[in-house]
Amino acid sequence: MAHILLIEDEEPIRRVMKRILTDENSNYTIDEAPDGKVGLTLLEKNNYDLVLCDIKMPKLDGLEVLQEAKKNQLAVPFIMLTGHGNIETAVEAMKLGAYDFIPKPPDLNRLLTAVRHALENKKLVKENKALKKVIAKKYKIIGASKPIQNILELIDKIAPTDARVLITGDNGTGKELVAHNLHQKSARSKAPFIEVNCAAIPSELIESELFGHMKGSFTSAVKDRPGKFEAANGGTLFLDEIADMSLAAQAKVLRALQEQKVQRVGSDKDIPVEVRVIAATNKDLSKEIKEGRFREDLFHRIAVINIEVPALSKRKSDIPILANHFMNNLADEQGMEIKTFENAAIEKLKEYPWSGNVRELRNVVERLMILGDNPISVQNIKQFAPK
Repeated sequence: MAHILLIEDEEPIRRVMKRILTDENSNYTIDEAPDGKVGLTLLEKNNYDLVLCDIKMPKLDGLEVLQEAKKNQLAVPFIMLTGHGNIETAVEAMKLGAYDFIPKPPDLNRLLTAVRHALENKKLVKENKALKKVIAKKYKIIGASKPIQNILELIDKIAPTDARVLITGDNGTGKELVAHNLHQKSARSKAPFIEVNCAAIPSELIESELFGHMKGSFTSAVKDRPGKFEAANGGTLFLDEIADMSLAAQAKVLRALQEQKVQRVGSDKDIPVEVRVIAATNKDLSKEIKEGRFREDLFHRIAVINIEVPALSKRKSDIPILANHFMNNLADEQGMEIKTFENAAIEKLKEYPWSGNVRELRNVVERLMILGDNPISVQNIKQFAPK
């Protein structure tokens, strides 16, 4: 059901437009306003999916209604109705944030198409906002310890820049969370975030994965295929476990960063790319460089700024927050009962070394949610936590 507000001072036009819209779709509910002042009052009281608004009206014209709606952060698309000779005013309305404009008297097909597209666009915007909230929740960095607060402050400083970042830390510490937060808080947040796990791709395929390939360049290359650098153009490319990349691939990554262009496997044509590269590794790159497994010149390219994510053993004060956070999220995801922890159980969790870090703690909490008592006891921790 779409709730539409029609603001138009000419009653015959309102009547015709209402009939056109309701005949087209029985799910359209139309409210009418004879002038801008009444229209604005209805806008503030009701949640509309679309506004059809005349520009030239008494008391309050359409541009003023639009400006007030934007000022009050009313997230509703406007289609402006304009008489012949008022195209410049309609263009001004578009600059102020109107979705579209339609000359009066409205053409039937033009009106219905504009309304349909505006409602579809609003739905997409709403879904996109909901998706962003889910992503933000999924990749939220949890913790009140000093090391975590330092990382959050660093992210706020670095994110708005295009500086390349190297994220280091043990497996399971949450390096990917830092990468996602850097992207989401940057000016590139609406552009793609492309993640490549360099350790999970065979060395003979990593170049094709990163740079793409041309049809026939190797046995299974049955068609042209763009690589991750091209897919991330304008956005962020996250190279996770970059130390597992072959030296040949490292050389090509270095060239891509230096020249901002790539070549697909089997082609000598340069393709311009503009990406921000964030890399991560659980290895000591200084040692990898000394032993000839990692290029020093690439290290200096990717490590403009280094963020080290601490092991859970170095931020044990965050364990109560993390345990309860995982419990709430997992129970919500799986439709299960949220269980609480006895104080002694939380203290017992702090005693473990957590070699698998935050990822291991999450797995333990999931076991406790499924198999433990409510409240979760020390005995439950001994039974289901790492031995």
